Amino acid sequence: MALIHEPDAPAASAGESMEAFFNGLWNQNPVFVQVLGMCPTLAVTNSVRNALAMGLATTFVLVCSNTLISMVRKLVQKQVRIATYILIIATFVTIVDYLIKAISIPVYKALGAFIALIVVNCIILGRAEAYASKNSVGKSMLDGLGMGVGFAFALTCLGSVREILGAGSFLGIPLFGPNFQPWVLFLLPPGGFLTLATWLLIFSAWKARSKRKTEVLEEIAA
Repeated sequence: MALIHEPDAPAASAGESMEAFFNGLWNQNPVFVQVLGMCPTLAVTNSVRNALAMGLATTFVLVCSNTLISMVRKLVQKQVRIATYILIIATFVTIVDYLIKAISIPVYKALGAFIALIVVNCIILGRAEAYASKNSVGKSMLDGLGMGVGFAFALTCLGSVREILGAGSFLGIPLFGPNFQPWVLFLLPPGGFLTLATWLLIFSAWKARSKRKTEVLEEIAA
């Protein structure tokens, strides 16, 4: 019996690892499901470029910090674990801060203090405490990647709507003719709240519809 079940173990492990990735990307999306990290979500999504830059920066920090925290989790005493996690996260935030500054000064200026504030982003510290400190390196890395890509996806969705409607462009490329009158409201804070609320409604409706469809298929199969 043992010989029959042994080949299934790697597949199960791979399935769990991929689940850790897709949870962050879709099922537990940090913005559309958990509604976390609202400060950068509303502040930097007035353009697709800024949204992508913040999303990629957060993904880098999430993947690197999750991986390192998982590697040292058994060596860190409980009394200093939060301080240790913050130190690790701050190190990678400093790295990404210098990288963005070296790659693009305009993006660096546009993101401003929100790059440094990645240190206190509840998504990153939350994944460190709730997941990376309790799971293997591989699963923690995939969890960080999934959460980061999910966060970048959400920011890009908001940034696309706000830039297209608020400036009539996408990644700085004009989409409409000279007669187009931009809805400047979408580049302002109220436009950020309105866009976020609309995306939350769409995402919730889509998930509810998918859940109902799955329940119907299960009833038919039963």
